[in-house]
Order: sequence, then C-alpha cells, then structure tokens
Amino acid sequence: MTDSDNKANDPQFASTLAQAIDVLACFRSGEPTLGNKQISVRTGLSPSTIVRLTHTLVRLGYLRRAPQGRRYLLGPAVLTLSYPLLASLQLRQIARPLMLRLALEINGAVSLVIRDRCNMVYVETARANETLQAHPDIGAALPMMSTAAGKAWLCRASAQERDAALNRIRVEQPDHYKAHHHSLDETYREFERYGYCSNNQQWVPHSFGFAVPFAKPIDANIFVLNCGVPVTDGSFAERNRQIPKRLQVLVNSVQNTLGL
Repeated sequence: MTDSDNKANDPQFASTLAQAIDVLACFRSGEPTLGNKQISVRTGLSPSTIVRLTHTLVRLGYLRRAPQGRRYLLGPAVLTLSYPLLASLQLRQIARPLMLRLALEINGAVSLVIRDRCNMVYVETARANETLQAHPDIGAALPMMSTAAGKAWLCRASAQERDAALNRIRVEQPDHYKAHHHSLDETYREFERYGYCSNNQQWVPHSFGFAVPFAKPIDANIFVLNCGVPVTDGSFAERNRQIPKRLQVLVNSVQNTLGL
C-alpha cells in the first residue's frame, strides 16, 4: 500500500492542511521564489487550489509576496515552527563542539542528519571553513539513496521503516529510485561488515562522504552523523581508512553522554 493509499483510507486525514504543507515544501535554498504555476507543477494541485492556498499562507505569514511580480517567498512564521524543534534537541548541544573539533581535524564538514519523508535533512552542522565546496547548512535537504547519510539511515531503520521509506521514494521520486535501488545490497553489506556507509562522489563530484547512524532512536528519530571531505585532500581509500573510525568514536561519545 502506498502513502497515497494510506491517506485516502484515513478519515482523520486533513487534505487541505496537507496541501498547504506541500506548498511550503516546494521552496528550496537555491530557488527562494516561486510562482503559482511552478507550485502547481511541483505539487500536482490545480492552479485554482494553489491560488487559494498561497493567498491563505500569505495572510498567515508563512509566505510573503516577492517584489518581482506574482511570486512568493517563505515567510518568517516558518521559523517559529522550526525553532522549537531545533531548540529541544539536546543532542545538538552535546554533539556540536565534538563535531567542530573533528571538522577542523579532517578539513571537512560534520553534520547531524535525520530523515524527512523522501530526503535527509541537516539539523546541525560544523565546517572547517567557509570555503569548502561541500557547504551543508541547517534545514537543507539531501537525497536518501545516493548519500552516505541516507544509506546509513536505511541500514539502521527497522525493516518496516525501511520498506515504507523506499516505497515512498519509488512512488514520489521514481528516477532517483531507479538510479540507485540496484546498489542497496552493496550498501547493506558495507554497513553489516564495517558499521558505516560511504559515498565515493556518487552525490557530488568534489566530495567523499561517510556516515554512522546512532545505535538507538532519539525522540523517535534515527539520527545519523555524516562527514563530507574534499577529494583534493586525499584518495577515497585514504579517507576511508581515516574518517569512519573517528566518526564512530564521536557517535559513541555522544551516546555515552546521553546514556544510550
């Protein structure tokens, strides 16, 4: 059964609310303004529905009108929704100084990542410097099946969680699923043997990625510690020998502090 089927069979599901949230989810960091036509294409909703939703979201402060014509930007009210979540994550406060230390040692970026529907999303990040090509930021999304962080989440999730996530990707991101599902068995073998997942420029050509999931869910979320390093600092084999074990030490340290 697909996610759409579950919604259709759920009498408590508020479709209009879900549509409004889908509108907000259309906005991306590299594309801060959108028009009604673009939003309609991305959500699959009719233009008339989009007009009503964007009007309502502007009135509520979740969208604002862009200076250049009939386009919209996210409004400040969106921040009031996300801040309580970020502030309540004790894990961020505990992990950040350790993450920054590791980022400086390896000249890379170290991030905490969780799943959001078909993607992974950064909830904390520490960078060695601001000139790194791999430049993650809090709230940014990354694909699940082609990144070390996404692979690590899939490996740590229960069979039921994993199957549900993959099925949703298959339905909502068919091209992404088709391009990467064939490598899942290799991913599972790597994690079973070594306890981490790697990415040899599968997502971005200038970065190697490594990721270790936490042993247990925290506040019902599976957290992943992810690291990206520039390819110019060494070969994949060299970085693969150096970085994952340090990530594992960092994860163990945070888990011990949290009493996990």
